[in-house]
This record gives sequence, C-alpha cells and structure tokens, in this order.
Amino acid sequence: MSYERELEVALETAREAGAILLRHYKGEVEAWEKSEDNPVTAADLESDQAIRSRLSAAFPDDGILSEETVDDPSRHQKSRVWIVDPMDGTKEFTQKIPEFAASIAMIDQGEPVVGVILNPVTGVAIWARKGGGCFKDGTPVSVTGCSDLSKAVVIASRTEISRDKFAAHESWFRELRPVGSIAWKLACVAAGDADLNVSFAPKNEWDVAAGDVLVREAGGAYVDFDGQPRIYNQENPLIEAFMAAGPTDLVSSFCERERART
Repeated sequence: MSYERELEVALETAREAGAILLRHYKGEVEAWEKSEDNPVTAADLESDQAIRSRLSAAFPDDGILSEETVDDPSRHQKSRVWIVDPMDGTKEFTQKIPEFAASIAMIDQGEPVVGVILNPVTGVAIWARKGGGCFKDGTPVSVTGCSDLSKAVVIASRTEISRDKFAAHESWFRELRPVGSIAWKLACVAAGDADLNVSFAPKNEWDVAAGDVLVREAGGAYVDFDGQPRIYNQENPLIEAFMAAGPTDLVSSFCERERART
C-alpha cells in the first residue's frame, strides 16, 4: 500500500489540531493535573476531539488510541490503528515554550507506516509514509551523516537532564541540548536538526509512534538500547525500554557503548 490518502488525511488533521493548539497558546491557558506532574489542558481535549472526529469520518473501520481518551480494547482486533497525541509537550505549552506538537501516526500490523508531527507555533510540519521518504514542509529531509558519538549533537528531555540522567554520558557527546516534546525531538532528528535523541525514561506509544515513522523514512533508526524496534498497538501502550533515535551507525554506537557500560 502507498498510504497516500492516509497521509493526506493525517496532514489535514494535524493542521486542524495545530490551529486549535495555537489559538489556546495565544490566550490564557486552562490547565489542571491528570495525575502528579502530568498536566492536561483544555487545548489537549479540544484537539483530541477534532482529531478523533476527522479520523473516524475518513477511516471508520480503523481503531484509534489517543492519550486523552479512554482506551478502547477493540483496537487489538484491528490491523490498522491510529495512534495520536493531541498535544505532546503539555508542560512546554503551559510554560509558553514553543517545543510542543500535535502527533498523528497510523499503524498497520504493528508497524508505523504514516506519521505527521506539527509544531503549531513555528508552523513547521514534518511527515512521512512508508516507502515515501520524509519531508519538512514539502522539502525532503534525512537524518545527519554523523557516526561519531564524540561529534554528536544530542537532544534530550529537560526533565531528564535536570534529574542528572545524563550525568554519566555528557562527556560522550559534543553537545547535549535540552528540547521539549519527545515527538518534536524525534521530528528534529528526522529533519537533520540534531544527530541523536536518547531517552532514559518510559514513553507511551502515542508519544513516539509518528516520530518513529519519520526517523525510519529519513534513513535512521529508532530502537531500544538492545537494538530492537517497537511493535505498536500493544495491549499496554507504555514503552518501558529506554530508546535512541538517529543515524543507524550512530544509534548502534551509542547502544553498544551503553550496554558495555551497564
């Protein structure tokens, strides 16, 4: 399958969601805690409703897994499932840091095949479909050619950096740079704006599914530290394994060194 229509709908949907997020971002943010250190906003919920409405209308037989909606177990019986985060990077959104994004992915038989990540503030959209390459606002992009860890620019979570998760690794890289949303970090790696993303914290499928497609189609890899890719639409969407994304050789180099360290 070419997944051209799926990508077209995903792009339209991401742009609608992005407009909603931007409208809220420019106004007064209404936020509360879903759980400890886990904020949600009115923007998340409105974006979620818009995404679900558009995807359900276009592909009524597909399943949907979203961060902001109670999970429907029937998705496990479907070969095609949309995995979405109406806004990845809610903390950045509430702090007026322009590093959050709408993230939309389609999974076919456990494999991510369509992905769109859109940053509403910058207006930048990065998208890909299986076999079609990766694009930033219509221009083809790819991961960097970096294969030397000592020369790598690594982007990582502000929270992980502040909690010293990289204390044993900072000397490994040329630069360790904090960036918000994990979806946006993966999009930046796919577009060649940084060499590597490393995460030492669990993620959910909706955080990373779209970014996984982008990195793959940009010529890179997104795998756990044992070198294994994620198979999506699992019963439990939590990805407990730590993950790395970037050029294949660079990711392999990091994972091998990390395994030797631990």
